[in-house]
Amino acid sequence: MKHIDGSKVTGFVTISVKGTAPELFFQKCASEGIKVWNVRKIDEESCEGNIRLSDIRQMKQIRRKTIYKVSFLRKNGYPFAYRRFMKKKPLVFGLLAGFLLFLFLSNIIWEVKITGVPKDIEAKIDKQLNSYGVYPGAWLFAQAPPTELQQKLINDVPELLWAGVDQKGTTFYIEGVEKIVVQEPDPEIPGNLVASKKGVITHMYVTKGQPLVSINDYVEPGEMLVKGIVEQEGSEDSEDGEETAKQTIVAEAEIKANTWYEITVTVPLEYRDEQLTGNREKKYFLKAAGFQLPIWGFGEPPYKEIHRDSTEDKIQFLKWELPISVVETTISEKEFNSMERTKEEAVETGINQAVKQLQNELGTDAKILSEKVLHETMEHGKVKLNLYISVEENIVKHEPIDQGD
Repeated sequence: MKHIDGSKVTGFVTISVKGTAPELFFQKCASEGIKVWNVRKIDEESCEGNIRLSDIRQMKQIRRKTIYKVSFLRKNGYPFAYRRFMKKKPLVFGLLAGFLLFLFLSNIIWEVKITGVPKDIEAKIDKQLNSYGVYPGAWLFAQAPPTELQQKLINDVPELLWAGVDQKGTTFYIEGVEKIVVQEPDPEIPGNLVASKKGVITHMYVTKGQPLVSINDYVEPGEMLVKGIVEQEGSEDSEDGEETAKQTIVAEAEIKANTWYEITVTVPLEYRDEQLTGNREKKYFLKAAGFQLPIWGFGEPPYKEIHRDSTEDKIQFLKWELPISVVETTISEKEFNSMERTKEEAVETGINQAVKQLQNELGTDAKILSEKVLHETMEHGKVKLNLYISVEENIVKHEPIDQGD
């Protein structure tokens, strides 16, 4: 007879029937509605076959009316496996406790690393992260996406120019770039205009004040360019004819100069290029009141380096927007490939890198005029360049007038 579908789920036993023509016992069981299968004759006076666990009682009632001897050979199916498993309660509780502990430990933050900023700003970032719920011991699935954390840090820590947040396993990596804050002088305070850097004047337009320099003049840092003290209109000479009434004003002018910078940059011939491999996995979370519950995609993918990208969609009911959203996080695998440059490519890369860095520091108003390699060396697989870069930029700096003079 064929195997009965679902018998492993409900359980079945293999019985041995001994007596004269034992196959007749299985025939009688079948005629009474008991399902039997895999009946095979062992010898002239013994047969084996399978019956369902639920039919054992009825089989025993039939046996009492016969002279056959029935014995149980094997117990099969999930009910018997479950009973054997439950008899080992310490093992069951140990496995359950181990699984829960592993699940707990793999879903909390173990470490938060902050790099790239001074200690005082690091302390502020750490304080803000604590207010966001990002600290050792916090739940991983309760955290906001890295892009959202980045924006929060930039908004809440004024000293940050840029922030990067990356999660690798149970560790959060925070990288920051400090913002250089320039204190602007009070425009209402009378003052002179002085040179902030050394250079040669190339452009000059004075709207208020007395100019003290001209185009093509060389100036040093701190040298006065426009004086904020002018003769008062309509004033008359004093009795001795030597003194004239003076008026202090806020000097205003646009003065550009040709400045220069010497920059040293080192470029390795071998470098690592970051690329996405195309392998990715998706995770889905239910988010409510800042708490994220994973609903699909558990555990971390076996990627050595990962890139995360998250999108959040609000759940709507009819025309109402519920305070629950579905967060889709795509975890992509990235890899770093070893690349090589020629010496000429390294020199070009170094020049571009230095020019870009200087342009970022000076701002978009500054104009790079030229760049020249003063000295070039190569050692230990790296090209070291000493560059001379000429720039046209605004060198005006406001300096308040000492009213006691």
